[in-house]
Amino acid sequence: MQQHGRFITLEGGEGAGKSTQAQRLAAHLAQRGLPVLLTREPGGAPGAEAMRRLLLGGAGLDPMAEALLVFAARRDHLVSTIRPALAAGMWVICDRFTDSTRAYQGYGQGVPAAAIEALAGIALEGQGPALTLVLDLPVEIGMARARRRGVAADRYERLDAAFHQRIRDGFRAIAAAEPGRCAMVDATPGVEDVAARIAALVDRRLP
Repeated sequence: MQQHGRFITLEGGEGAGKSTQAQRLAAHLAQRGLPVLLTREPGGAPGAEAMRRLLLGGAGLDPMAEALLVFAARRDHLVSTIRPALAAGMWVICDRFTDSTRAYQGYGQGVPAAAIEALAGIALEGQGPALTLVLDLPVEIGMARARRRGVAADRYERLDAAFHQRIRDGFRAIAAAEPGRCAMVDATPGVEDVAARIAALVDRRLP
């Protein structure tokens, strides 16, 4: 009998190392002999990638319009990529998911939590991750790391430190409210140390 896959998301502020750690986790799970799909948000499907360009390119949308567009992209991603992979028995690792909307558009930009949850209910129909890894580090360290990447800053990275502190506070509040789903990970150590901690955590929580 074919087994369904598992859905893992990585969350956190700018410079927390989500993309790098998602790749490391995918490699770790592959070494366990598991079929893995690595994806990201906004994006992960052709329509969602087009919407990503609008969101990160500074289209001048107001926060509610951003939230609507994020969930439109998320719906496309879910239907086109995530659900088929899970149904095929793959373990899906996603760099950002609904918690990023809660943190960025909610805590960061003031979209009411009730509106975000209503959109989530419509777009996701109850689909969510089995485990969310929240990579946490001080704002000043994360922004310094983001600047060292050598790529042009997106419009969220260009926002001020107060915005990014609200993001961090939001992710910490989300993790504290849902300890059964979320696990906080200190992202201040080096890449290898963080990857080892994540691998051990996933092996323990999702054996």
